[in-house]
Amino acid sequence: MDGGVPTAIAAGERLTRELRRAWAKGQRAATPLDCHETWTPAPERDPIALLEQQAAERVPELVPIRHGRMLASPFSYFRGAALPMAADLAGTPTSGITTQLCGDAHLSNFGFFGSPERHLVFDVNDFDETLPGPWEWDVKRLATSFEIAARENGYTSKQRASIVRRSVRSYREAMRNFANQSMLEVWYARLDIDELLPEFQSLLDPKRTPAVWRAVSKARAHDSLDAFSKLAEIVDGEARIVHNPPLIVPVEHFVENTDRAMAMQVLGTLLDRYLETLLPDRRHLLEQYRFAHFARKVVGVGSVGTEAWIALFVDHDHGTPLFLQVKEAQASVLEAYVGPSAFENHGQRVVVGQRLMQAATDIFLGWERIKRFGVIDRDYYLRQLRDWKGSADVAGMTAEGMDLWARMSGWTLARAHARAGDRIGIASYLGKSDTFDNAVAQFAVTYADQNERDYASLQSAVEQGRLEAEMGM
Repeated sequence: MDGGVPTAIAAGERLTRELRRAWAKGQRAATPLDCHETWTPAPERDPIALLEQQAAERVPELVPIRHGRMLASPFSYFRGAALPMAADLAGTPTSGITTQLCGDAHLSNFGFFGSPERHLVFDVNDFDETLPGPWEWDVKRLATSFEIAARENGYTSKQRASIVRRSVRSYREAMRNFANQSMLEVWYARLDIDELLPEFQSLLDPKRTPAVWRAVSKARAHDSLDAFSKLAEIVDGEARIVHNPPLIVPVEHFVENTDRAMAMQVLGTLLDRYLETLLPDRRHLLEQYRFAHFARKVVGVGSVGTEAWIALFVDHDHGTPLFLQVKEAQASVLEAYVGPSAFENHGQRVVVGQRLMQAATDIFLGWERIKRFGVIDRDYYLRQLRDWKGSADVAGMTAEGMDLWARMSGWTLARAHARAGDRIGIASYLGKSDTFDNAVAQFAVTYADQNERDYASLQSAVEQGRLEAEMGM
């Protein structure tokens, strides 16, 4: 044995199913399921200091926009507070079983997008913080997000508890099913909207779950043509991204003493390097498009302040548009608590984690490292900007709709963890009872209370001038 881990596991050997089950059940005795409800704030805890730490590594003029978006509501704060929660989770009990984590598994980071086969699927869709770590951390962040969102929607305490427990129960039961399947069956498992599992299909209803139903319809309309109508225009016969500062700023507005043609040439070279990270068939496909324009675009909540760009391409033969999103990948918020990434390039870290956890990954997913106009080394990953992508309107969800979202999210997170980690060990640790479900539901209540206090601290920090915030952006 090595620190409680079987020597064979520590050495990287593959143990039998029976030994993994036995070891995981032993871990349940050492770390009982009901202890997962426990969390006490550390005496030195300062979430605002952690936000300041992140701000120091971001684009200065965009940081107030990030804080402003976090001030929209306690749930919006929670979306941007992955780092404070990672610090808090580091002090909670774990089973000793790890997997690839999403790292920011809140309910708005689950949604719909198009698979390479042009099916609409439901999956995790944000991997900026992905890193190997304790599987419980993703489950607790997901469950807490439902508690916070349900509070904002005015659900009763009974409804909230039911929804939160549903998300954890869905995870536990799905993991148990995956533990009894072959690895290939697990790898192919996915929530295809056209072929939903029966337990989800009966609940997708325009009257009972209207927000989820609308999300499915809207996702199919979100593609590059739709993006072009909102983000681009034709100027002197050429496709150009609109100038809408500070949210959308074309590249030429960042380059001093350099004409547009030279800036575009430099960016074209950078995109050529990204092509080298794609499979040959995807590279061939992208080469059928001509690079047309480039702009910085502010996106999301938690990622605001990192470098995020959009690249516009045009089909050589038909002139139809294609948008790629170019997102900066900084060190994961988990690194300080689980150790550094095995990948030197954080863009590669994101891509590898996404490919490992997602059932169907964007065909243009790749990475690169560049100097921003010869000044700063930054890591990036690239993907399509809109590819049938859609997420439910949380504020517009009925309680039944949020319950359905909890079911799908829990199932999907279990599938992602089962692909990347020891599904047999996790399932054996969780067992058949609802003890873990109830424990995490209580944790979610406790942490949601803390989240409200942290949200109030952010409000005070802005009022006192400690942080800057720009509202309405």
